[in-house]
Amino acid sequence: MEYGVGKLERVVVVSIFPGEYVLETLEEVIRRERIEHGVILSGFGTLSEVHLHWVTTTGLPPVERFEKYEGPFELLSLSGVIVGGEPHIHAVVSNPRGAYGGHLERGNKVLYLCEVAIGVLAGVAMRREQTPHGIRQLRFDQ
Repeated sequence: MEYGVGKLERVVVVSIFPGEYVLETLEEVIRRERIEHGVILSGFGTLSEVHLHWVTTTGLPPVERFEKYEGPFELLSLSGVIVGGEPHIHAVVSNPRGAYGGHLERGNKVLYLCEVAIGVLAGVAMRREQTPHGIRQLRFDQ
């Protein structure tokens, strides 16, 4: 285990409009606001298109499954971190048939609204380092 300690510098709140894409919009905000490191504090809304992936095995290297769904869906939760300006975000979505969760991919289209709060971090040195099995592990410079 490793961990880093920093401070919450500011909060950027994003309103994503109907027809816009969640991850693509957040990447644009991260670039515009020059967010190097951060955390997704809150995220919710509705989606007309969902694109997630998750692991399907317990061995290494992991085997991943990618799925796309057409809505309507409730976006119940977004969580994740931003390291080196790159977001790693997971989502939970639901419809009357159940709830689904996984790694947020490009192609999640907002139906009515999506609101996301990003906490911008200062004073913590983080990076992603690839393991021999291809996993981009979060590491900290002490």
